[in-house]
Amino acid sequence: MRVLVTGAAGHIGGCVVDDLLAHGHQVVATDLVPVDDPRVECVHTGDLQDVQLVRKAMDGADAVVHLGAIPHPNSDDDGALFATNCLTAHRVLDEAGRHGIGRVVAASSLSAVGLAWSPVPQSPRYVPLDEEHPTLVQDPYGLSKIVLEEIARATHRRYGTGIVCLRFPFTGTGERLTRQLEAVRSDPAAHRMDLWGWLDTRDAAEAIRRALETELRGCHVLNVAASDTSSPLATAALMEQHHPGVPAFAELAGHSSLFDTGACARLLGFTPRHGWRTGPPRPTEEIPEETPQGEN
Repeated sequence: MRVLVTGAAGHIGGCVVDDLLAHGHQVVATDLVPVDDPRVECVHTGDLQDVQLVRKAMDGADAVVHLGAIPHPNSDDDGALFATNCLTAHRVLDEAGRHGIGRVVAASSLSAVGLAWSPVPQSPRYVPLDEEHPTLVQDPYGLSKIVLEEIARATHRRYGTGIVCLRFPFTGTGERLTRQLEAVRSDPAAHRMDLWGWLDTRDAAEAIRRALETELRGCHVLNVAASDTSSPLATAALMEQHHPGVPAFAELAGHSSLFDTGACARLLGFTPRHGWRTGPPRPTEEIPEETPQGEN
């Protein structure tokens, strides 16, 4: 396939480009900054709010991977962040529909649930958290991801475009992942709002490719996360310490993830392949007597 990748210069975007090329696909790239990669067929540098740029980049594409967005809520202007993410999502998905492109994969986020960046501390209504969990969002980034998913549904209804929105947690590999793991180890309470979710970026790229290649109709929103947490502490103990009283609808054995990814496994045949746990448990496997409460 000839695949248009928006946000191709980003952390996930670079891994997606590598993975697609390694599996025989052609890549057209867009980003705000130049993508200096001779393997890429064509690069369009500019803002996805520019409809002419999006239309030009879309010409000849068989599929689209939409990653281009402001990836966090850290902004002096919440409204501008929200508007940018929503407009760029609409530009890309609507133009894909108008161009008759059959498959779009869009990067949503587990922040769409509303926990990870919540300015007011919250707990999930239940765990493992599935795609039907009630929306608790307060922040502009999470809200923009909810709108992305609604744009995807509207695009499918209008044009019949097959769309998969993948809800990612923190993604990282190499030094980026190492820094995250050390931060979680040092202060698990500070990560209580993201439920210690994580995913190796290489697995994120594979999930995106499988969502492009799998025969699938309709519009789907799917959780994608590693099968374990980013914490060395046992999952049940983490919940007891930081989210007491939350119902668990499955056994929280060992370091099991607090996100239900069953739909992704069934529909895409995808399960993450990369992990971070090696060797015997360290002494920090035991919860200290006093762990400070905190929030993201």
